[in-house]
Amino acid sequence: MKRGGLQAAVAGATGYSGFELARLLLRHPRLKPPLLFMRDSSTNGARELSDLFPHLSGNGSVPLEAFSWEALHRRGADLLFLATPHEVSRALAPEAVRRGLRVIDLSGAWRLRSPDYRATYNFTDADPAAAEALTARAVYGLPELRRAELREAQLVANPGCYSTAAILALAPLLTGDLVDLSRGIVCDAKSGVSGAGKQPTPQTHFVEVADNFRAYSIFTHRHTGEILEQLGLEPQQLFFTTHLLPIPRGILSTLYVYLRRASSAADVELCFRNFYNSSPFVRVFTPPRLPEVQFSLHTNHCDIGFALDPDGMRLVLVSCLDNLLKGAAGQAVQNMNLMYGWDEREGLG
Repeated sequence: MKRGGLQAAVAGATGYSGFELARLLLRHPRLKPPLLFMRDSSTNGARELSDLFPHLSGNGSVPLEAFSWEALHRRGADLLFLATPHEVSRALAPEAVRRGLRVIDLSGAWRLRSPDYRATYNFTDADPAAAEALTARAVYGLPELRRAELREAQLVANPGCYSTAAILALAPLLTGDLVDLSRGIVCDAKSGVSGAGKQPTPQTHFVEVADNFRAYSIFTHRHTGEILEQLGLEPQQLFFTTHLLPIPRGILSTLYVYLRRASSAADVELCFRNFYNSSPFVRVFTPPRLPEVQFSLHTNHCDIGFALDPDGMRLVLVSCLDNLLKGAAGQAVQNMNLMYGWDEREGLG
């Protein structure tokens, strides 16, 4: 880290996740003012982030510029955040690493090691061998599971929002060998519309979303491979279905599992509390209280609760988070804090 604070840069600062990331970095106590690069040319001539997001008005100049390696070098950038489409991140990250930058990528470009799971993105790499080598070096940036690896990482693949909610809900139970995998796991996940990104589509148009609720990408969602890979599950052990909620942001996932042996609610709660004892951004709810979308909005928390059938065998989990924060920008800042040996809560209070 250079004297006077870390110099971070954000490629793609004009998207929803990019804006949230810029907002967090601008107030982080250990950083210089970040370099903010436009996501694309469709910014109507904006030269300040506040021109696109008036939320920042009155907080001084927050300039935007076109992305260039020369600008990164001239300003002495240490760390590059990629809040860019998957294929753009796949192209930019290798060059950034070659130039000695540390990288945190918010896309799905580097999350998956299995070629079978990664095939859903249809990447075409200029140098497939180099891309495969970099994939092997990338650290999956879920702090609650990868703290030690993050400290030395040069390339961090920020997890998907749905994946974060599902993995954090299941990891304690699977680590403790409490789940009867022969009976499968059902994850019924719902997200606000911002999870689809800022670029509008016919499916995310207000008229299609308002007063509606629909399932999508059944058996084909890109986050399925992340959940399977990170939890060591086989495809036939997980039903993962995503739904679009008519709200701007937030995720609520309901997961259904059978336990291997009869347990008490106290046993299940203790399993979660022990697992997340040192994880400040996971909040475990005591039954009968269950998480709700509004509890975690605009925070970096993942809230987890559960209900246990009286037979002690059937368990329903509820996991909630803000898809733009713990599911994207907040998690990226949490990862940065760990990479540089800082308290993971810095800049996220």
